[in-house]
Amino acid sequence: MLEGMGMEKPSTVIEHDHASAKVNVFCAISCKLYGPFFFSERSVTSNVYLDMLEVWLMPQLDSDSTDYIFQQDGAPPHWNTEVRTFLKQHLPKCWIGQSGDAAMSSALGHRDLRT
Repeated sequence: MLEGMGMEKPSTVIEHDHASAKVNVFCAISCKLYGPFFFSERSVTSNVYLDMLEVWLMPQLDSDSTDYIFQQDGAPPHWNTEVRTFLKQHLPKCWIGQSGDAAMSSALGHRDLRT
C-alpha cells in the first residue's frame, strides 16, 4: 500500500462529458507562423486534414518558399494512404514521417519509429 493512501473509496466523483465542445487547431512554424487554422469539423479525419493541406497550407508554403522540410506528428489522420500519397507527390524528399524520406530524417537527427 502506498503511504498516505486510504482504503476507503473516494468521496468525490468527477464526470467528463464526452459530447462537450472542443476545438481542433493546426499551426505550422517555419520562417514565419502559418495559422492558426481552426477546423470547423468536430473531428479531424484524414479527408479533413488532407483538404486543409491541399487548400490552405501548401499554397501558402509554396508561395513563400520551396526550401523547407515538412514534419508531422503521429496523429492517425497524418498517416492515411491518401495523405501520404499527396505528400510524396507534392513534397518529394521534403517531408519526414511514415514513408517519408528516412535518409533525410536520419541526417537531421530524427528517428521515425513508424517506418
